[in-house]
Amino acid sequence: MPGANNSLLTPGTFILNGIPGLESVHIWISLPFCFMYIIAIVGNCGLIYLISHEEALHRPMYYFLALLSFTDVTLCTTTVPNMLCIFWFNLKEIGFNACLVQMFFVHMLTGMESGVLMLMALDRYVAICYPLRYATILTNPVIAKAGLATFLRSVMLIMPFTFLTKRLPFCQSNFIPHTYCDHMSVAKMSCGNFKVNAIYGLMVALLIGVFDICCISVSYTMILRAVVSLSSADARHKAFSTCTSHICAIVITYVPAFFTFFTHRFGGHIIPHHIHIIVANLYLLLPPTMNPIVYGVKTKQIREGVIKLLFGDKIAFT
Repeated sequence: MPGANNSLLTPGTFILNGIPGLESVHIWISLPFCFMYIIAIVGNCGLIYLISHEEALHRPMYYFLALLSFTDVTLCTTTVPNMLCIFWFNLKEIGFNACLVQMFFVHMLTGMESGVLMLMALDRYVAICYPLRYATILTNPVIAKAGLATFLRSVMLIMPFTFLTKRLPFCQSNFIPHTYCDHMSVAKMSCGNFKVNAIYGLMVALLIGVFDICCISVSYTMILRAVVSLSSADARHKAFSTCTSHICAIVITYVPAFFTFFTHRFGGHIIPHHIHIIVANLYLLLPPTMNPIVYGVKTKQIREGVIKLLFGDKIAFT
């Protein structure tokens, strides 16, 4: 009988309201998001194609970059097309199960993105601290296993989100003040007790975010020690320059992530809700947009690969 009652309290659909308070300017807000999405798709798909076809880029660093690009392009595709449909065509309705699927992929892929950034930091640590053993440590099987482990970690930790949300009763409004199905935004629509959702969500954020940041911090601490110990200033500059793209990617990813996380839990009454929604969307869209640009500008091998792809082998690199 409780199961029957709970099924009656499960809505068939949710209504995604977009950005509350800014409905009149949804069309204008959609333009930069659409432009960023196009750049993200073209840039990341271009990077994946370049890395797969260019022999000089068949190295661990670029394999991890291809994995990051695939994660990024999949992540923004789970939310942006639906968001543009809300802004352009007022298609706000989403099925309950479809909402749970979107929720799973959004959080799973953000966890995956964090894990890949951590793997890239470990890659830089091995490359700089153990350069002679780099190729023997980071073999293709090791890279594949590391990527699979990161994927499985995200799936196993995020999967309970869907079951914890599915068990909740929804006897009030089915209007979600967001552009996509975020875990806590959906849970807060419940008329039941969602404390377990909040506690588990915090635990997952700590297990993924804090663990990855600690690994990244330790890696760069060891890298800094190794670089400082080099006798040549030119060698120090060359060694650290290989990390600048990755450091930029870390900043681009984690700054909006922390803003979203802390405002969602502690700044709800201080920061306007529409600001939180805009930053939450930027958190999902900014890294996929900027990462190909950052790596294209900062990484010589990728610049050369792009020129070779566009103009052929006739271009001589200096």
